[in-house]
Amino acid sequence: MAKTKTVFFCTECGYETPKWMGRCPSCGAYNTMQEHVEKPVAPGRAVSAPVGMSRKPQMLSQVDTGLELRFSTGMGELDRVLGGGAVAGSLVLVGGAPGIGKSTLLLQICNRLCAERSVLYVSGEESERQLKLRAERLGVASDSLYILSETRMSDITEAIDELKPDILIIDSIQTLYQESNESAPGSISQVKDCTMHLMQLSKLQGITVFVVGHINKDGNIAGPKVLEHMVDCVLYFEGDPNSSYRLLRAAKNRFGSTNEIGVFEMIDTGLREIPNPSKMLLEGRPQDAPGTCVACVMEGTRPVLAEVQALVAKTTLNQPRRASDGFDFNRAVLLLAVMEKRAGIKMSLFDAYINVIGGLRLDEPAADLPVVLALASSYRDSAVANDLVAIGEVGLTGEIRAVSNMNQRLAEVARLGFKKCMIPKFGSEKVEIPAGLTVYRVRNLHEAIETAL
Repeated sequence: MAKTKTVFFCTECGYETPKWMGRCPSCGAYNTMQEHVEKPVAPGRAVSAPVGMSRKPQMLSQVDTGLELRFSTGMGELDRVLGGGAVAGSLVLVGGAPGIGKSTLLLQICNRLCAERSVLYVSGEESERQLKLRAERLGVASDSLYILSETRMSDITEAIDELKPDILIIDSIQTLYQESNESAPGSISQVKDCTMHLMQLSKLQGITVFVVGHINKDGNIAGPKVLEHMVDCVLYFEGDPNSSYRLLRAAKNRFGSTNEIGVFEMIDTGLREIPNPSKMLLEGRPQDAPGTCVACVMEGTRPVLAEVQALVAKTTLNQPRRASDGFDFNRAVLLLAVMEKRAGIKMSLFDAYINVIGGLRLDEPAADLPVVLALASSYRDSAVANDLVAIGEVGLTGEIRAVSNMNQRLAEVARLGFKKCMIPKFGSEKVEIPAGLTVYRVRNLHEAIETAL
């Protein structure tokens, strides 16, 4: 009789070891090893592989790509994040906090998808009646939409073989289980086995699969990190619990860019697309207030304007406090040091706080200049002009360096009604200036601060 086997999995990278370790030797994370008991599969209980699993090697030149099909989901913001639409035969993982709107998003796209394709929506968390009530609230009604409340993988596979759907939605992967695996649903091995089975169905039968995944307290998708390596696309649905706005980001995408974002607003009838996120992010912006400046960053192919706020206050501590929300903390500390050394602003005597309004995270170097101007504005208690947008990277010697896609940024700045824009002098010789927009070309930090203030 076969014996059980105890192994330990790293929840961050999926590394497997026969003994517990405090630190994962693969990814270096601490306290991520979880125990798992692998039980032998009973004879005759193994789940049969999908039909057509056996494949023969092919020459690359003989592979037919004509069947590669990309189709619209009916939501422009979701299509943008996916790289122009969903790809037939792909496996997409959608993660997010509880109640953020993952199930709502996937149920809403069924209305548009069912116009041309058949969809099977499998829920392991809601009954058919609950799904029906939610569909009525969202205005989803179609004869091509099938719903199933089931958690056993073999039953779901039978339903797929019977209906032959074009699109499969699983809500959620943590509720499914394989009968051949005696672990509890949601365990590391169950999540891996079920995802592997769905991946085989997706690739061999050409079914587009959307899978909902819960996240843990650290904000990562629950289960082993290898789960994200198995799928074609990983989407994160984010949002402030106190705000109605939601951001959809791609952490991985084999069929497009990972820099795109989609913006939605949660209303009574579901999620509403926000085609102009810049206008949303600038709503309620204070006028003639010190400590605020508008930045223009690129989110994929889309220029987005966001408000950066800063507060500089005299410190009462031996070591001044620094805090940053929406902007990299280490980058903020670096900019504060450059301001003190190159612009003569004694930031070491003041606490400094930085905040990006609207829940957007500015990871691009072009956000350096507006952050510095917001800090200098608060320090001098002098407001930056309301119609001014700043774009530029700040170097350690205090120089303002050029950034990419300047023509697209300036066009977006002018479209939203701003009259002035501060850009780097170097690298902007061939930039096309939109009509009605005044451009200030600055060489260094000191010149930028004096021009803006």
